[in-house]
Amino acid sequence: MRVLVTGGCGFIGSNFIRYMFNARPGISITNLDRLTYAGNPENLSDVESSFAYTFVHGDICDAAVVDGLIAKGFDAIVNFAAESHVDRSITGPAEFIQTDVFGTFTLLEACRKYEVPRYLQISTDEVYGSIEDGSFSEESIIAPNSPYSASKAGGDLLVRAYNKTYGMPVLVTRSSNNFGPFQYPEKLMPLFITNAMDDKQLPLYGDGMNVRDWLFVTDNCAAIDLVLRDGVPGEAYNIGGGQERTNTEITRGILGILGKPESLIRYVDDRPGHDRRYSLDFSKVAKLGYSPRTDFKAMLEETVKWYVDNRAWWEPLKAALGS
Repeated sequence: MRVLVTGGCGFIGSNFIRYMFNARPGISITNLDRLTYAGNPENLSDVESSFAYTFVHGDICDAAVVDGLIAKGFDAIVNFAAESHVDRSITGPAEFIQTDVFGTFTLLEACRKYEVPRYLQISTDEVYGSIEDGSFSEESIIAPNSPYSASKAGGDLLVRAYNKTYGMPVLVTRSSNNFGPFQYPEKLMPLFITNAMDDKQLPLYGDGMNVRDWLFVTDNCAAIDLVLRDGVPGEAYNIGGGQERTNTEITRGILGILGKPESLIRYVDDRPGHDRRYSLDFSKVAKLGYSPRTDFKAMLEETVKWYVDNRAWWEPLKAALGS
């Protein structure tokens, strides 16, 4: 099986590539990545020498690059490439619209031209907006509240339109908050872990009671593989971890594992349009055989340990961020 992964040097993409090499013997993967600030080739240093792995430095918005690559023939395309940090989308939304919407359009056009048998769009629970009670299903209204989530929703709707209009065999997965190794240290967990390690303050938005459903990245990768194999074309699939926690609970958990005081917590002004709670009903993907396999507490401890053991990976990244 020949698979094109876009954005494979990012957090989830790199974990997915590594997962697929372990789970699918004989697979061949080409990774197209622009290597923006969050794309790091070191994330795949353990597979880069494999004869079954090819890296292509390029932008999904570049039609010539995308067209020339997809013309070579692939059994499936999995699109992880995206701008994904909500805070950055608030101060600079243009890049998000360009990559998450126009980049998706560019990929879909090439897939349509060369009749790619399977296209999978990687999306987020944030496209649904916030929910006070209950959980979002795949039939819930798309109601994004940030430029980031709006850009992802735009990509999702293009994917849907290409199925309805052209009959393209497309799929969408929408996952809850991922955590695990190789996550860029501007996101909550790696930022708080690495700050706490250096006895720096942990900037917690608002009252810290925003709720997220946490999903270990390997569980997400397993679900994505399942949808890629067995999902029904034209359908979207929610992928949850079933582990809802407030941001305060996550913060205290990290401090507890590291043996650091809660005095490191610093409450800061909430960001604009900050969704209060996300929650996914993932019974649809469960019918394909998915269930989260990992224990949250154990995986949080493992994640903290990974950052403790890999200073050489994250210290240069935080230095570039100026933090």
